[in-house]
This record gives sequence, structure tokens and C-alpha cells, in this order.
Amino acid sequence: MTDQSALTLVNPQNGNLAFKVFPFTDNSYFDHVQRNNYFTLIWLKAGMGKVKADFSEHSFEANTLFAFSPYQPYMFLPDGEIEGIVINFHSDFFCIHKHHQEVACNGVLFHNIYKPPYLHIDEITAHSFNMLIDQIRTEMQIHGLAQHELLVSYLKIFLITASRLKKQQQPDAEKALANNPEPFILQKLKDNIELHFKTKHSPSNYADLLNITPKALAKLAKNHFNKTLTDLIAERIIMEAKRELYLSNKAVKEIAYELGYDDESYFSRFFKTNTSISPQVFRDTVGFNKAATG
Repeated sequence: MTDQSALTLVNPQNGNLAFKVFPFTDNSYFDHVQRNNYFTLIWLKAGMGKVKADFSEHSFEANTLFAFSPYQPYMFLPDGEIEGIVINFHSDFFCIHKHHQEVACNGVLFHNIYKPPYLHIDEITAHSFNMLIDQIRTEMQIHGLAQHELLVSYLKIFLITASRLKKQQQPDAEKALANNPEPFILQKLKDNIELHFKTKHSPSNYADLLNITPKALAKLAKNHFNKTLTDLIAERIIMEAKRELYLSNKAVKEIAYELGYDDESYFSRFFKTNTSISPQVFRDTVGFNKAATG
């Protein structure tokens, strides 16, 4: 469970969480679906089990670091006791999009729907993380001069260290990027899909944003992801639709409208084409209604 050693900074302008660090010694905090409006780093120091994230299930063991983006749903199913530490930070406190060149964690730790949201922590990295967390906790308690700047510096080091380690643990992915002459535009494509999937549904929309011909962008997407550009866009829309059906009691019409579809029937056909079942059947079998009554 969480304890009294949790430390939290609040945004004085709106009262929302800005930065938080806390330890946990059981699964009480994660035994239900989480969907937070901030970034979450969870270092599981002890224990093992499974985690459900974005409708995928992954096994984990001790010394695993999970990185979840805002609104990304997840929950833990441990085999026995677990313990570790959590770092939460809001994009108002530290925006990884704005500081991408400095920390290079966007698309590595966060906002990558094509890779598992975790990495394994070795002994050397564990030592570094423990020191950083101790420094963060000390700074949060003394409220010294330029506290925000110092905490951001510690957070940057944590993110850079984790990003480097995750890249080391995925040499095949790194080799593929190194051999690809267009890694930057592919990353920009993923970033733009993440930013605009609710309003831009056509491959030509993204070609225009990236100043490249639709044919050239389609070829790059197919070669790198082995999927069409239409498939990539549809996957992101479907993932968001599933999140809403799974976690909320919003009407299908409302979810469709939020995802840029004025016609509920068209949206339902689109959903069924990509999942083989209708939005309502998905909700009834795995979504909010089942979760509420299960």
C-alpha cells in the first residue's frame, strides 16, 4: 500500500498533480484499471506477475520499469507481494514533447504503441535510480531555491538513463532504425498520428503535415512497420475507442463524435471492420458494463 512517505507537488494554478514520488508495498494502488492524466514511471523492485496495458498482457519480474503515457490504461496482476516506487509527472511540470531533443524518451519510453511499455533494470542502473530518487525526495522536502529546475534535472537524468537502457535491450529495433534512411520522418509520423488521430483520418492528411507525397509516406510506413498508413491510423483510432468503451459509460454515439465521426453507423461499421465485433458487443463482453457488474 502507499504510505505517509508519499511526496507531492501541486500546480498552484489549477490544483492538479504536478510531480509525485511514493513507494508501495502491495498491489492495492494498481489492482484496478488506472487511466491518469499524467506520465507514470513504476519501478517494480520486488515481485512478479502480469500487467495489462492497452489490451495486451505482459509478464514481469523483479527490477522492471514500466512507463505509461497519460490516459494509457493499465493494471497489475501480481503473483504474490510486490513492492517498488512510483514517479508521476504532469506535462505542465515537464513536457517530453518540448524537451524531446534533450531526453529523447518520446517514442522510446512513452507514446509508442508498437513496443512493450517496460524495460529491465540492471544492478548499475538500479544504483543510479536509487540515488536519483533519494535526491528527488530530499529536494521535495526542503523546498529550496529553484526547486522546480533541480527536480526537472533529476527527472531528465532518470528518463535519459531509462531510454538508453531500453534502446540497449532492443538492438534489433535500433539496428532497423540505423539502417533506415528516414527514422526522423517515421517518428514524426507517429507523433502526428498521436496528436491528430481524432480529427485527421486520411493518409493524405499526414503526408501534408510531413511535406511528403502520400505515395512516398505510404511506402516508408509499409517498409518500416509492415502496415499500411491507413492501418496505422485505424489502429490508433480503434485503440482509443476501445479505451472509452472499456473504461467509460459514454454512449457509442458520443465516443464516435469525440473521435471525429458524425455518423454513428459509419463509426460502428469502421469499428467492426477492424475488430470483427461491434462497439456495443465489445463493451458488453470486455468493457464498462462487464467491469461494472463483474
